[in-house]
Amino acid sequence: MAQSEKGTALITGASTGIGAVYADRLAKRGFDLVLVARDQSRLDALAGRLRDQSGVSVEVIAADLTAEADLKTVESRLATGDITLLVNNAGMSLNGGLLDNDAATLSRIIALNVMATTRLASAAGKAFLAAGGGAIINLSSVLALAPESFDGVYSGTKAFLLNLSQSMAAQLEGRNIRVQAVLPGATRTEIWERSGKDVDALPEGFVMEVDDLVDAALTGFDRGETVTIPPLPDEGQWTALQEARLAMGPNLSKSDVAPRYRAAQA
Repeated sequence: MAQSEKGTALITGASTGIGAVYADRLAKRGFDLVLVARDQSRLDALAGRLRDQSGVSVEVIAADLTAEADLKTVESRLATGDITLLVNNAGMSLNGGLLDNDAATLSRIIALNVMATTRLASAAGKAFLAAGGGAIINLSSVLALAPESFDGVYSGTKAFLLNLSQSMAAQLEGRNIRVQAVLPGATRTEIWERSGKDVDALPEGFVMEVDDLVDAALTGFDRGETVTIPPLPDEGQWTALQEARLAMGPNLSKSDVAPRYRAAQA
């Protein structure tokens, strides 16, 4: 089968939830797909449905992105040169927080949410530079902006992805490579059950449906947004936060200590 004019989208965490909906929407947009997740049977079922419905080419890679060999396999697939879009979606949450989990579990969430996403973004970015264009969508979270609200380990990993996305977008400006960070709020996916939480126990009006989330995120992508926050009603609040942050820039590194700290020393 000839490659789609849109190229090929590689989606991690693609077997269910946000990743599966991205696969559906991108197939409808005419992208060929590479679907990556741990569950081979779910991947195969989704791939078959998308081939039948959209007529696109769908490749599956069963991979645990916390396993070095599997991560290298996906990095190598990105490096082949035919991928035009990476959806960096795979991630996990914790049952409890920093003080409730053992070292192995904490290492696993960092390996998946930070190390794997970083290495895949790097592999994609290098391939896109060589090809002359491409796009990366990183699934962050509104918790990147609200570290006091929930567990700081999960929100910290998502703040890392927001930081990485904004940095990459600035560095790659003018190079025909788009980078978008998507910051979902609470979204109805299996991540809640996997982390021992009851999504239905959350307040009414708090949880977004996954189809709505992905459709809004793709609208933000089409608008050229670097940061998309689907549940935020007032975009001006994000703009004001950005402007305030950037206004601090010239004052963040100085040879002189700020006067308030001199006073404390005296």
